[in-house]
This record gives sequence, structure tokens and C-alpha cells, in this order.
Amino acid sequence: MHWAGQHIGTPYSDTGTGPDSYHCWAFFRMVQRVQFGRQVGDIANPLDLRAQVLAFGDRAELARWQTVPLHHAVEGDGVLLRRARYPIHVGIWVTPPDGAGVLHCVRGAGAVYQRPAMLAADGWSIHGVYRYIGDCRDADSGDAQGGRAVGCGGAGCQCV
Repeated sequence: MHWAGQHIGTPYSDTGTGPDSYHCWAFFRMVQRVQFGRQVGDIANPLDLRAQVLAFGDRAELARWQTVPLHHAVEGDGVLLRRARYPIHVGIWVTPPDGAGVLHCVRGAGAVYQRPAMLAADGWSIHGVYRYIGDCRDADSGDAQGGRAVGCGGAGCQCV
């Protein structure tokens, strides 16, 4: 069984940060940490739409991710989803043997896996796909150096 199967059915809560329930960003963070060893920054999960739109526009966290075309998505990429025109939801691109899609935690269903056609049937549009590129860190101390990491998938990054 694909690793994503162990997360299907994880309960959703507007204020859940784990381990018993999660909102979508907390679920995304947990999967990134558990499955990929990535420490993703925290953002609030405000309950009003305007605050959600602002939270998903957090430039500090977005600087650690690089936009990639959907047809180049790989397992573990972040998928920003929207209803109408605003991105307000996030999931993880997964590639089980039966077809690629998005693992995400939604109100009313908990964690689900959906291929793009099923996302669309549920009213979601893929707003963007993001690949983790990490932080610029000193190789010896691990201290953040500032700047943006490029040309990497984790190791071997160059800071610019």
C-alpha cells in the first residue's frame, strides 16, 4: 500500500493541529515532516475568507518553495487549491500506482486522496504546484544564512 493510505480518514478540525485532528495547513505540515523530513513553517488557519487569503500569501514560507508546472509535479510537492478565485486550501501531490492526485484534509471528510478530475467535481481548482527548495543554511552550523535556495531539492543548494 502507498504511504498516503495511512493518512486517509485523518479527522479535520478548523482548529486542529494534531495529532487527533488537523486543519489543512497543519495536515500539510505533518505529512511534509513525517514523509519527507521537511520542517514547514506554521501559518494560522483563520476562519474568515479574507484572513485565509492573506495567510496563504505568507511570503516567508513561500520563499522556501518554487513554482512548478502541474505536468512536472512530483510526490511531496505542495498543491495550492482554490474555490472561486482565491487560493484557500493546500494539499500534497502523491503518486500511488493507481494514478497521481492530491492528498488533503477537508472539512466534512477529513483526509482524502483525489485525482484532478475528482477535485474539480468537488469544486476545487489547482491554483499552483510548489516544490520544496528549503532555506539557505550554513553547511557547518546549520544557521540560516538568508537569501533563497536555488538549484536543489534539499541538498546542494546555492544561496542567492
